[in-house]
Formats: sequence, C-alpha cells, structure tokens
Amino acid sequence: MPFLYNSAFTSEDLDVLRGALDAWCAEKHIDIRSVEAQFAASTALDLYQSGHDDHDKLLSALRGRKNL
Repeated sequence: MPFLYNSAFTSEDLDVLRGALDAWCAEKHIDIRSVEAQFAASTALDLYQSGHDDHDKLLSALRGRKNL
C-alpha cells in the first residue's frame, strides 16, 4: 500500500516508526540521514500501514526486506 499523505499519525505511531528505523539503521551501520535510511523510512511507512504496527513486527519486516 503506498503512503497516504493525508493519513494522521499519533505520537505513538511516530515513536514506533522512529524506534524501528533507528534500530534497523544501528544494525546495518547506516546513518539515519543517509539516502538508504530515507528509503528504509519510506518502506517502514508502507509496512506500518499494512499492519506491521508495533516495534517488533515492523523491525522484523524491515529486516526481511531484500531490497533494503
């Protein structure tokens, strides 16, 4: 599902997204400001909206993506 620009995210949603992205970047030794991290953030948003809506599910889904 593509990112929906008119979606409203709560602070808890953002905490889950940022926490999983931070953990993924740390595991991969990727700077959070890098192009790779930006792509991973976009992927994380898509995954979150498709049901990977807690830290562990989202991080696991990010780990499983072959294109990241």
